[in-house]
Amino acid sequence: MMHKEHREPGTVRAKWMARKKRRVGRKGRRPSPRFHDYTQEEPSDEELEALLEGDKKQSSKPQVGDEVELPPHITVRELGELVGRSPIEIIKALMNLGVMAHINQTLDYETAAIVLEELGYKVKEAQPEIVEEVPEEQEEHIKTLRQRIMEVEDESKLQPRPPVVTVLGHVDHGKTTLLDAIRETDVASREAGGITQHIGAYQVTLKDGRQITFLDTPGHEAFTALRARGAQATDVAILVVAADDGVMPQTIEAINHIKAADVPMVVAINKIDKPGANPEMVKSQLADHGVLVEDYGGDVLSVPISAKQRVGIEDLLEAVLLVAEEMGVKANPEGQCVGTVIESKLDRFRGPTATLLVQNGTLRVGDVIVIDDVWGRVRAMFDDQGRPIKEAPPSTPVQVLGLPEVPPAGAIFQVVENERIARAMAEERAEAKRRAQEERQKRLTLDQMFAKIQAGEVKTLNLIVKADVQGSLEAIVSSLQKLNERSEQGVELEILHQGVGNVTESDVMLAAASHAVILGFNVKVDPAARRLAEQEGVDIRLYNVIYHLLEDVEKAMQGLLEPEKKEVVVGRAEVRAVFKVRHGRVAGCYVTEGVIPRNAFARVWRGDKVVYDGRIASLRRYQEDVNEVREGYECGIRLDGFDDVKEGDIIEAYRVEEV
Repeated sequence: MMHKEHREPGTVRAKWMARKKRRVGRKGRRPSPRFHDYTQEEPSDEELEALLEGDKKQSSKPQVGDEVELPPHITVRELGELVGRSPIEIIKALMNLGVMAHINQTLDYETAAIVLEELGYKVKEAQPEIVEEVPEEQEEHIKTLRQRIMEVEDESKLQPRPPVVTVLGHVDHGKTTLLDAIRETDVASREAGGITQHIGAYQVTLKDGRQITFLDTPGHEAFTALRARGAQATDVAILVVAADDGVMPQTIEAINHIKAADVPMVVAINKIDKPGANPEMVKSQLADHGVLVEDYGGDVLSVPISAKQRVGIEDLLEAVLLVAEEMGVKANPEGQCVGTVIESKLDRFRGPTATLLVQNGTLRVGDVIVIDDVWGRVRAMFDDQGRPIKEAPPSTPVQVLGLPEVPPAGAIFQVVENERIARAMAEERAEAKRRAQEERQKRLTLDQMFAKIQAGEVKTLNLIVKADVQGSLEAIVSSLQKLNERSEQGVELEILHQGVGNVTESDVMLAAASHAVILGFNVKVDPAARRLAEQEGVDIRLYNVIYHLLEDVEKAMQGLLEPEKKEVVVGRAEVRAVFKVRHGRVAGCYVTEGVIPRNAFARVWRGDKVVYDGRIASLRRYQEDVNEVREGYECGIRLDGFDDVKEGDIIEAYRVEEV
């Protein structure tokens, strides 16, 4: 029986009873699930007050004529929820404006504003949230991981851990043979009699019980690919150089990648048993590229070895341990468990598997881990010998099972208390990644340089220089160094890598990891490298006049860069036949990439040289003029004012955009 004061109009309980009567008392209408539990026992006044307050908040949608704040990007569904309208109404309004959109399509601010104004709302732009890219956050997190651990953890609990080592060098200089020789020294493996299972990393136990962890990466591209995703997992790098071959192009690339990662190195001068071996020549060549070994007054240890004859392997491992001891690689086995995903795959029998490298704390079976926006519970762990284990201390590589999907290689994993926290962290990271993807901009372009200098964000402009011949490369590098000396802007130029040849995927990966700009002189960009550059947001500038290259860099340092015209390659076609016609010659082509538009700009590549740069005069398919021809189709192309086209030439179509 209700008290009289509760039945008075306007009270909380009177409002609730009136609404309950409307919802439940109607004939043939089922009670709302929300109120079904209250039919047996009436809620308290406090619960009712909170319930009504929640309904009030839900119903407080903007009315026609109200002012609505819009973010820079919003989906059709979110726009409807924002103003309390059905997404169908939003889609109809878009159709009236000539825009065909689906419910999950993202609209920019201008389009969304026009839609709301058509529906009678006032619109203003919300202040955009500053969302940093997830890879940059990860890179900063891992870059300072060791320092953060040293600051947070109790120094009395820090213990030495096995160093993590990566082997780099030129092809055929003996990296694989060296790794095989190192495996031969693994006492634990030899005693167990097992073959090392390939999980991307393995541990070697020496005779005195000390251990070293090796990352079995295929080369410096993979080394930098991990770093580009934020995984600074390596403590020491071993640079393998053949004593009979000396420093080669991939050796130079490996040196530049190691320097960019700021990782100490140990030089292994391999193949000293061969007749033409000359270790002194190797040391001299290394000095020319900024690597001074101890014999030349530097601080880089060099060890002569013969991986094939198993000579000097123990000395090399001792040198690695000395460098690690000097660095003071330590971790707290009982601290917070964090680390890096070395590699991951989808096993047809086991499902998603990931190789994790523990960097601090101890990973145990049953732990809940979060990797990027993926979370799961460790159901089983296996060491590099394929044996099941229950826990993994720092610097231990393990293969784990129990993740719902394959995590990205190079991502950070972290152990959390329970599944609720893991789910919340994964959802937050997924949302941040989605927003960052929408707002993603290039990492660092010459056009953005002055703004960052003014804000005090950038003091060094990292460059990667590629040229067609060695003479041009030396002239460009020398001019850039002189430009650096006379700079008065407080900005320094740092050339991370210089080389001869086209821009490759390795160059783009190094630029992505180091936030560098790639400058190319009389070279072209490999198709795979171009796609990777677009994906990673790397700025590639191509020039055929040295003066223009230097002028752009100088303007960037002075902050004088203005909007300019930029070339965007839209398609490529291979010339497979040449036909004579009344007006000249027509190239019978097969479109190998993208699309060839009519009247587009085009250049003809003959090998590594450009023999024509102009426009497409006509584009035909089966005697008919067409506007464009897409990848996988044949066409006839006639170039404006150029008849010297030959079979095997590559016609590259491009458009010019103003930036």
